[in-house]
Amino acid sequence: MSRSAIVVGVGPYPGVGAALCRRLAAEGLHVFMGARKEENLANVAAEIAESGGHATPVPMDTTLTADVERIFDVTESEAGVPELVVFNAGNNQFSPLLEMSDEFFENLWRVCALGGFKVGRESAKRMIPNGGGTLLFTGATASVRARPPFTAFAAAKAAERAVAHGMAREFGKEGLHVAHVVIDGVIDGDVVNGRFPGIKDRLGDDGMLQVDDIAAAFWQLHTQPRSTWTLELDIRPHKEQF
Repeated sequence: MSRSAIVVGVGPYPGVGAALCRRLAAEGLHVFMGARKEENLANVAAEIAESGGHATPVPMDTTLTADVERIFDVTESEAGVPELVVFNAGNNQFSPLLEMSDEFFENLWRVCALGGFKVGRESAKRMIPNGGGTLLFTGATASVRARPPFTAFAAAKAAERAVAHGMAREFGKEGLHVAHVVIDGVIDGDVVNGRFPGIKDRLGDDGMLQVDDIAAAFWQLHTQPRSTWTLELDIRPHKEQF
């Protein structure tokens, strides 16, 4: 059995999920990648394979318990219990509150909060009997601050943060390092650049978070000694106002 990791929420590169998979594979872990879009998973897996790493795509919906259980089953059968799980799923959308439907609000909550709970619960079930490990949640500015028109997203990310904090207090003593990463700034990735052309020029040099640097921060959390575990890490560009 090889060392393994699970990353739930993987889009195309450049993006945080893909960068995390690349970094973990470069560190020698067999990465099992979960997302709904099979094309994105296949592209990232092929890129990692070309670099000599190991990555296995597992198409899934993080809001479905059976799918969450399946990615853990596949991981265990091929590479053993994971030492690291990252919940990176997110669906940042915005809407003025009075124009917001019930379905819009609930769908954001289901991905971030319910999905985070399902992945977190399965991680604790599998990893604690195996001696523990690391469980990381990708947060956002909205995890700690609600501003329109992102009220629904903030409600969902704040709930995800609460899941992470509760799990850290419940399972840390059993060897499961749970941490929440607040990404406080604009990510220089495919999603933002695609939705907001020109934002990189507006923010200027060093105005955006680089995905490979974000992945490095996650890896640092995973490698922390047990005497100095971090619960919450906030990262932002040095030019970011906060």
